[in-house]
Amino acid sequence: MSPTPPQLDSKCPSGPISERWDKHRFELKLINPANRRKFHVLVVGTGLAGASAAASLADLGYRVSVFCIQDSPRRAHSIAAQGGINAAKNYPNDGDSVQRLFYDTVKGGDFRARESNVYRLAQISNQIIDQCVALGVPFAREYGGGLANRSFGGAQVSRTFYARGQTGQQLLLGAYSAMMRQVGSGRIALYARREMLDVVVIDGVARGIVCRNLVTGAYERSAGDAVLLCTGGYGNVFYLSTNAKACNVTAVWRAHKRGAYFANPCFTQIHPTCIPVSGSYQSKLTLMSESLRNDARVWVPKQKGEPRPPHNIPDEDRDYFLERRYPSFGNLVPRDVASRAAKERCDAGFGVGTTGLAVYMDFRDAIRRDGEGAIRQKYGNLFQMYAKITADDPYHVPMRIYPAVHYTMGGLWVDYNLESTVPGLFVLGEANFSDHGANRLGASALMQGLADGFFIVPYTIGGHLAGRKLPAVSPTDKAFEDSERSVRERIDRILSIGGKRTVDSFHRELGKIMWDHCGMARTGSGLAFAKQGIQALRSEFWENSRVPTSSAGLNQNLEHAGRVADFLEFAELMIDDASQRSESCGGHFREESQTDEGEAKRDDERFSYVAAWQHEGVGKESTLHREPLAFEYVRPSQRSYK
Repeated sequence: MSPTPPQLDSKCPSGPISERWDKHRFELKLINPANRRKFHVLVVGTGLAGASAAASLADLGYRVSVFCIQDSPRRAHSIAAQGGINAAKNYPNDGDSVQRLFYDTVKGGDFRARESNVYRLAQISNQIIDQCVALGVPFAREYGGGLANRSFGGAQVSRTFYARGQTGQQLLLGAYSAMMRQVGSGRIALYARREMLDVVVIDGVARGIVCRNLVTGAYERSAGDAVLLCTGGYGNVFYLSTNAKACNVTAVWRAHKRGAYFANPCFTQIHPTCIPVSGSYQSKLTLMSESLRNDARVWVPKQKGEPRPPHNIPDEDRDYFLERRYPSFGNLVPRDVASRAAKERCDAGFGVGTTGLAVYMDFRDAIRRDGEGAIRQKYGNLFQMYAKITADDPYHVPMRIYPAVHYTMGGLWVDYNLESTVPGLFVLGEANFSDHGANRLGASALMQGLADGFFIVPYTIGGHLAGRKLPAVSPTDKAFEDSERSVRERIDRILSIGGKRTVDSFHRELGKIMWDHCGMARTGSGLAFAKQGIQALRSEFWENSRVPTSSAGLNQNLEHAGRVADFLEFAELMIDDASQRSESCGGHFREESQTDEGEAKRDDERFSYVAAWQHEGVGKESTLHREPLAFEYVRPSQRSYK
């Protein structure tokens, strides 16, 4: 008989929402400080979630091993975040509070997130800022010395802390320094250039991983008492995205195939302010921080095919379409709303640039008001980056922007403890689904990663370690041998294909299918067409792809091939999830489900749930499990930012 599938128990505590996290922490089992050194925790990924979790657990006394895919933990993709990190400190005294941050996040996610998780995130946000200041993060400050704040989309208060346009880099350096201190003390063993290719499950509990050394090609087994996946999102399934090229789905997908349910995979965020595609040669896209919308005005010409350069177009011939459509929030509407509005203008023929797939983001008025020096102080590095890429000077010529794939709200399903349906497998940061619903508000990703690593999993992991019998395991056990064998067989199969097409060509074709049919807008017929296309493409991949050389030693073509093979499997699950959710919510926009004004139209009666998928085998239909969502404190309503 097959084992009984895990049930979706969110383990959310009861009682007043403001007291739930404190109550839950008190009820969690504790481990005596002298006993913590007996437990070994494996942390995969060294972005904000992974580095902060590793540093915190080691500081508590656990033995920790950390695995990162880059040559240095400092190259984790968290470094690319630009604009800021949210917290409910209310330093500007403009009406912010934990309750308001909670409300904005639930509403911004279009009522598809758990209230308990979101409120906890809002509560912890203030501690994160204190922790980061203690780590030496150089946040921007006001003249009097207090920490500065700016606004982001989806909020009418200023709650975003920032370090110019380098917030992710500075936060990562803070978490990295805390982790490396523990590496120096011998409490953390750090393994760079390792790619996790399987989770080892023994007696139903995650007890280790199998990695490939990306330099030597060797397979390495690691045993432990818990596994933490902190491996980021899967936006590169679209090929072109703002993600680093190393970002991939492999770690969470292999965990999914070992029994971890995958939640809401179709919830993908399209960021409205990215440098547009300029040619087929591109392998990734570049983000321009949402913080720019504080001072910039987004517009298109009122005349189709406007021949005049933008600085010669007077205001009466400009359509400031976000301000026109959403007067209350203007240019600071949430990302999904701004992205669809830009797409609508371009689709209607008002786009700018050589492709017509761009709109203007203009700093003319802000520079006139505050002076070029003030704008340079706020955004200088971002302007410099834009100028290097486009050869345009944004101080004098409006930026051209267009939406692009940026963040994934879906991820492995986790309960309130951040534990997946595989006991002992915890999932942190963007790799889990838990906090953002169908759309993430800007500056909340860094908040979630640090909350999960510094302030949540150090408590909740005790419930696993103290609450279960964990017999000793060894990398030489049969389960590890079987896992390594399956990894080897998959890699050997890829190398043996000997076809004629490059792996990159498969990835590009997959990305076009996904962008065209499961990107900014989706239809039932388009999704059905995409599923057939993905199945055919996957079949051809296993018959006609080509990977030169061997598995021994450094082989980046082989790395890419393994990740594309996983994307080709995962993409079908994304399509299935988008197909069954025949409503529009947040970043998931079904053209069949929209209001008369073209906004996303939810169907709360049928779809107020988390869609958690159970793997049944490649090419087989996955099983859908539903976790109902209840809203006691923020009543679902049609989102309006007008």
